[in-house]
Amino acid sequence: MFDFLEGYDVLAAFWLTIKLTVFSAVGSLVWGTMLAAMRVSPVPLMRGFGTAYVNIVRNIPLTVIIVFTSLGLADIFGMTMGASHDFNLQGFRLAVLGLVAYTAAFVCESIRSGINTVPLGQAEAARAIGLSFSQTLRLVILPQAFRSVIGPLTNVLIALTKNTTVAAAIGVAEAAFLMKEMIENEAQTLAIGAVFALGFVVLTLPTGLLLGWLGKRLAVKR
Repeated sequence: MFDFLEGYDVLAAFWLTIKLTVFSAVGSLVWGTMLAAMRVSPVPLMRGFGTAYVNIVRNIPLTVIIVFTSLGLADIFGMTMGASHDFNLQGFRLAVLGLVAYTAAFVCESIRSGINTVPLGQAEAARAIGLSFSQTLRLVILPQAFRSVIGPLTNVLIALTKNTTVAAAIGVAEAAFLMKEMIENEAQTLAIGAVFALGFVVLTLPTGLLLGWLGKRLAVKR
């Protein structure tokens, strides 16, 4: 029944998808948190940069951003991400860069919504005892904000997992790239599509259930 899978390393393709997701998720969380801090910063220049970045990037199609990282950064500006002699590694790193740049805008808005749920009095109390803005954000605001936005961040992570398929546009041999190759070479299109659809369900469904449970456990009681 599954003879069409012979000769194709489906597990390796999904493993590359998992690595794309993990590296991009970590980078997006770090950059998105920094953007959220900029958006609530008392410094006008930082607030302006954060607002402009989010509003511009989240309205650009991900495919455009991914292709720009390859054609723009690599081909035009010669940015090889430290892998000038390894095309596959270079494509992987450029894909992670593009996914981080795009997903961080959505992470930022999720975290900013969590920051807005923290009572203003807590920030005022922190400043009153002498904490700086960065200390107040790091010690008082962000810990509560993260607990309240686990659900929205879970949705962003699931979307990121599915968005990794766009990396196929620059030749990264993840799941979607292999699926395209198999469809071109095999006749069982529906069966191939079903296998890869099931693979993504296996990746995303447990993640959603686990983080959904974690969000309920860590929710801030108000």
